[in-house]
Amino acid sequence: MGKPVILAVDDDPEVLASVQRDLREKYAADYRIVGVSSGRQALETLNELTAIGDQAALLVVDQRMPEMTGVEFLEAARRMAPLTRRVLLTAYADTEAAIDAINRAGVSFYILKPWNPPEEKLYPVLDDELVSWRSTYRPGFGGIRVIGDRWSAPTHRIKELLARNQVPYSAIDAGGTEGQMLLEAIGVPPGQLPVILLEGGAKLIQPSLAELAEAVNLHTRPQLETYDLVIVGAGPAGLAAAVYGASEGLKVVVIDGEGPGGQASQSARIENYLGFPAGLSGADLTSRAVAQATRFKAEMLIPVEAVALERNDPFRVIRCADGTSPNAKSVLVATGVSYRMLPAEGADRFAGAGVYYGASGVEATEYADQDVAVIGGGNSAGQAALFLATKASSVRIIIRGADLAATMSAYLVDRISATPNIQVVEESAVLAVNGEQHVETIEIEGPTGRSSIPMAAAFVYIGQAPRTDWLGDAVQRDEHGFVLTGSECTPGAAWSLGRQPMSLETSLPGVFAAGDVRAGSVKRVASAAGEGAMAVRMIHEHLASL
Repeated sequence: MGKPVILAVDDDPEVLASVQRDLREKYAADYRIVGVSSGRQALETLNELTAIGDQAALLVVDQRMPEMTGVEFLEAARRMAPLTRRVLLTAYADTEAAIDAINRAGVSFYILKPWNPPEEKLYPVLDDELVSWRSTYRPGFGGIRVIGDRWSAPTHRIKELLARNQVPYSAIDAGGTEGQMLLEAIGVPPGQLPVILLEGGAKLIQPSLAELAEAVNLHTRPQLETYDLVIVGAGPAGLAAAVYGASEGLKVVVIDGEGPGGQASQSARIENYLGFPAGLSGADLTSRAVAQATRFKAEMLIPVEAVALERNDPFRVIRCADGTSPNAKSVLVATGVSYRMLPAEGADRFAGAGVYYGASGVEATEYADQDVAVIGGGNSAGQAALFLATKASSVRIIIRGADLAATMSAYLVDRISATPNIQVVEESAVLAVNGEQHVETIEIEGPTGRSSIPMAAAFVYIGQAPRTDWLGDAVQRDEHGFVLTGSECTPGAAWSLGRQPMSLETSLPGVFAAGDVRAGSVKRVASAAGEGAMAVRMIHEHLASL
């Protein structure tokens, strides 16, 4: 395979030459720049790239072209290369076409011509698009290969860890011809799955997540003994705090037991996040935030699980499962929430083998052209259903209520109604999940009684449970386990300051909470990120008082 391709399409020779010149100026070191003069030629070029195994990373396409408009070409290109990013070049009068491109062709940005100076009007947009493409890019050769049973929970956990940490890999079914040949070639019996083949020929047999993380160069050990701020949880709140804290000179480390993004990383599409009119995936938002935080030298320790918070004045100590114990002058608890377990017979047995809590690209690919169910009626469930519907044969949304509109935003309800392969099953509950090695049917009870429905997978979005068990009695929590902050908590003997807790501070001085884990918070991505940023200001006040 050669370099990934940036394809420019414009019927005006002078404009095409200008586009290619500016693209080469910035991107020629890492990408091959190709220019064509029509949509038809561009489609032929995409076919040729696919045939030789090359990847198109980005399409930069003019709207006003004869025979095939930019929007028409991008619609066709979206079907041929769904992961390729798409940008439309428009004249000022073409804003209606630009909106059409967003709705019909999945265009993320449109750029008005002329775009001079490119440093201000072209490159920032294309930089964002290429970062997004890189986060989903899976090389067609080499790289990490995961050989495992498709229905194995350990294999699923490994694929999820790699995907959430933006580590490119290819998945190979151990039961298929390629998987059997590889296992025989490397001398590993089928009973010792999963097997990870690393670049250079090294292999890992049934590795723990920590062993895999070390092998793929994820950071799992703190570089310092003491930090200004230790953030536990790498969801939107934790990542926002890392960006703001590190950019303001604090020594920051972020600890997470799974991967960056938290629950938000499993959101298939966030369409009401400010500044992204076409929406963006939780994985996309996460990769951008991680890039920002690491740029400002915040450390990311993943997968590292925090198991206890201890007081050792003037520090707070985070005890981790791997034996490390970084000292903190301040702590931000941003561990978020997890979806509640499905209370149905067989749900535990099939966790990771047809029952999933959240939906990412890993699961969507696994269940292409199959029938799946989404259980729950909130916004996350709606976003997941729309995402899965792009690949699955059919999606059933199963809700206890009588109407989606009672629990879901109107824009999602409208889009679900307009999607032909999504069906809403109202006033119903899942009683059992059945199958042999994996989910094959689900049993539901509705207005007409109990019935069994053939189903390949169930994606669960039913309520939220805070991830706070690791805190023990270190800070006050409400009856549901959410962390109390500010005026909601009642400082006791542990409170040693002559002031009351700040609005995001817990009952233990210097320990703050932000995002979904905090009692009374608004359970939205934007509000979690906002609280993470707010917490940094209060942390500065606390540090100044030490």
